[in-house]
Amino acid sequence: PHVHWAQRHRELFLRVDLSDVRNPDITITDNVLHFRAQGHGAKGDNIYEFEIEFLEAVEPKPVCRMTQRQLNITVQKKESNWWERLTKQEKRPLFLAPDFDRWLDESDAEMELKEQEEEKINKMKIESRVPKDPFKHLKKGYLIMYNLVQFLGFSWIFVNMTVRLFILGKDSFYDTFHTISDMMYFCQTLALMEIMNSLIGLVKSPLIPSVVQIFGRNFILFVILGTLEEMQSKPVVFFIFYFWSIIELFRYPYYMLSCIGIEWKPLTWLRYTAWIPLYPLGGLAEAVCIVQSIPIFSETGKFSLGLPNPLNVTIQFPFVLQIYLIALFLGVFVNFRYLYKQRKQHLGPKKRKMK
Repeated sequence: PHVHWAQRHRELFLRVDLSDVRNPDITITDNVLHFRAQGHGAKGDNIYEFEIEFLEAVEPKPVCRMTQRQLNITVQKKESNWWERLTKQEKRPLFLAPDFDRWLDESDAEMELKEQEEEKINKMKIESRVPKDPFKHLKKGYLIMYNLVQFLGFSWIFVNMTVRLFILGKDSFYDTFHTISDMMYFCQTLALMEIMNSLIGLVKSPLIPSVVQIFGRNFILFVILGTLEEMQSKPVVFFIFYFWSIIELFRYPYYMLSCIGIEWKPLTWLRYTAWIPLYPLGGLAEAVCIVQSIPIFSETGKFSLGLPNPLNVTIQFPFVLQIYLIALFLGVFVNFRYLYKQRKQHLGPKKRKMK
């Protein structure tokens, strides 16, 4: 194929004029670059190959980037200097030509290198002026401990509910609240710290999705389940707690490992995939809980407020719950949209790159 080349003091650039490249095999052995690939070039759709023996020593690991129209190869020189030509043989191969889009003469390349060095020095000076955070390790330690405690708490909930389900079967549905509520109260109260962490900049998570999830869960837990004994023995409590705990089994370990710069790909995939079925199921269970509680609040009049006016109009709490039911699905949509963007960012397709 036609190959165009250019150089800098530290690297060589090769542009191979092949489109729709398939099965590329590019290696450097004994200072010779071997290229073989199938693609569309001057001879149509065919297998193309060439070899280049470099003038001086190069690193044996080329970096290649493919586009639909061409293939770019970058080769690092072992020593930073300027070559008078690319190949060891004096006569230029017929398929090789200068890449005038990237071509610089030696003086221009030296000026570019000098500018890069100055930019690097200036960047280091700017970074040195930025005051270091004396509490950096303390903050990291706090975040690790927070995520660890939450993970252990929700793990206890999940394991306890699973064991009881296997032993008691459907009977475990009816006393879930009395068995699990203390730990769930602890975990969901502690989760309020996530809003504080976002507000003061300890984490980069956006505030609104955190507020929607945490206040939504705490409304169900404290206002509906915590105040109505009639709701505490409903089977829906089991499903709410179970869906909540499964989601957190992947979320908190992921955040904990992120604090120390570790990414475990299976956990990342679970973190940004498990929510797809679990969030709608959790939202549906919460909606069922609200619908079941409305007749009880209507009968007891709990949380309904009378207004001091001549008409003696009251604000019925069941009406508030009906409004909240709409807000619940809006909240699920907000979190769904946010998590979809996060999934696309972490698991979406990346640019093709070969080494």
